[in-house]
Amino acid sequence: MPSDAAAENKIIYCHMSNSHSEIASTVARRLLDISAVLLRPSQPFTWASGWHSPIYCDNRRILSYPELRSMVASFLAERAKELFPEAQVAAGVATGAIAHGVLAADRMGLPFVYVRPKPKDHGTGSQIEGILEPGTKVVVIEDLISTGMSSLAAVDALRKAGAEVLGMVAIFTYGFDLADERFAQAGVKLSTLSNYSSLVETAAATGYVTPDQLEVLSAWRENPSEWGK
Repeated sequence: MPSDAAAENKIIYCHMSNSHSEIASTVARRLLDISAVLLRPSQPFTWASGWHSPIYCDNRRILSYPELRSMVASFLAERAKELFPEAQVAAGVATGAIAHGVLAADRMGLPFVYVRPKPKDHGTGSQIEGILEPGTKVVVIEDLISTGMSSLAAVDALRKAGAEVLGMVAIFTYGFDLADERFAQAGVKLSTLSNYSSLVETAAATGYVTPDQLEVLSAWRENPSEWGK
């Protein structure tokens, strides 16, 4: 017979599973509240990739709001436990997900490592910082999914180090088909707290964007690599 604690955990995770859409809306609203997500259809941002975009997401701003920071960390930990209960280590993707990953790992009671974009060019030349034994089951914590390249590069580094990557949990995704295809090809299960669709719906419902701006946001999402050229 399961213990009371085990039964309570099962209830929590089942509840989380049934409330993903509610969490997506809540996180989207809070990101808008603190300007972690900026919607600027009339003055597009330019990403490092060269893409022009009416949206910019900076989840590092969450760290400056203790209540929100704690909420997001709990959501990440609960989602990771729900989907990947056998995880032995949590790994954050540098640099944006290091702090969020540490906070989530602490709530899960797991060791933490983080993965650099590439091995450092001094000292030990490490790409993975922390202790990671071959065969360890890992859940990856990420802050933002765009094209998926940097996130999956971290997965590749973990696999090359001998880890078994169970999947990834992230705060936000733009939901690009390209990213979905890359995650599928890499065999990585991805779950995010919020997403572009929830964000746009929340922004429209709260008057954050006008109907005209909403049309721009929808058009960008259909062909982001060519939008604005």
